[in-house]
Amino acid sequence: MRTPRELKALYERGQNITQLLREDYGVQENTREIIEIAYDLQSGSYIAALENSDMAEHKAEYSQQIAKTILSLCTPTSVLEAGVGEGTTLSGVLRSLDPNISSYGFDLSWSRAFCAQRWLEANDLDRARLCTGDLMNIPYADNAFDVVYTSHSIEPNGGMELPILQELHRVTKKYLILLEPAYEFASRKAQIRMDTHGYCKKLREVAESLNYSVLSHEPFPLSANPLNPTAITIIEKQPSEAKLSSVYACPKLRCALREFGNVFYSPDALLVYPIIEGIPCLRIENGILASKFDDLV
Repeated sequence: MRTPRELKALYERGQNITQLLREDYGVQENTREIIEIAYDLQSGSYIAALENSDMAEHKAEYSQQIAKTILSLCTPTSVLEAGVGEGTTLSGVLRSLDPNISSYGFDLSWSRAFCAQRWLEANDLDRARLCTGDLMNIPYADNAFDVVYTSHSIEPNGGMELPILQELHRVTKKYLILLEPAYEFASRKAQIRMDTHGYCKKLREVAESLNYSVLSHEPFPLSANPLNPTAITIIEKQPSEAKLSSVYACPKLRCALREFGNVFYSPDALLVYPIIEGIPCLRIENGILASKFDDLV
């Protein structure tokens, strides 16, 4: 099995890491490990791409359109980008929203969240709170955010659409906005490419099978790659009036997390989750069993 450093060298030579790892592991769908490795190795590339003026202009328009969509639905007090990547979309969205909105983002990869944190700081948008997290075990409380949106973060998780939508819907209070591959609106050539990469499909059908209220599902007017066009799906949720004791929740038991210095603590699960360079690491596998931590708090 190749080491991460060997895989990094292959990535820098232009190899498709997800495809290579699927072949190595003998699987047809992208696992969480494959997705994490592939995206972590490319950390920084999305920010670097904005040095191209055309790409920067596209990203600005794309982000502004997301913000416009959000404001057409409600005046949110809180927003979450699920799968924040390097923060290049979140930064543009926040520029078009009220600066007093509580903003959050999480990513499977710590390196990408770290890049996002530095990018947001450089753009005077460091009010956004970032952490690591898994789309299938999102580390936030039920109904935590007025608006939750994704931007091609469900994309590589073909076959896991249902549990991911359940989690996204759980942490949403009012609206869930999905900007994901538009398989049903794509050309046959684009569909073949999506199949090859293991991209997600049929998000509207999955949402409707869960009896979610789908307000719209249509092509998004701005896509950077014609072989990976974007669809926008808007799901409405009846808002909850329940008060939250904490936005953050243990990804294992979904109970409230408490912050102590450089860790988050789950009293019910007796787990501590480290905070590295200001980024809480809130994936289930990051939890450290610490039954004696109660003695410190």
